[in-house]
Amino acid sequence: MLVLTRKSNQSIMIGDDIEVSVLSIMGEKVRIGIQAPRDIPVFRKEVYLEIQQERNGAVADPDVRGEVDEALRKLGTAAE
Repeated sequence: MLVLTRKSNQSIMIGDDIEVSVLSIMGEKVRIGIQAPRDIPVFRKEVYLEIQQERNGAVADPDVRGEVDEALRKLGTAAE
């Protein structure tokens, strides 16, 4: 892991296309901005892990998606 010290309004570059900027520091909270090409997904780690968990679950049981879709269809029909 590379550890860098940056002050507010300073940035680091990741490759040629990704810039991470320190926007503000408030106590223990650091607000950062990430400028990256649209084709590079950027997530908070907890969201990324949730997405990975959902993908792994879908691979483990491909019928679950179909069951959920069918249940939603039934709910939609019942509401009409």
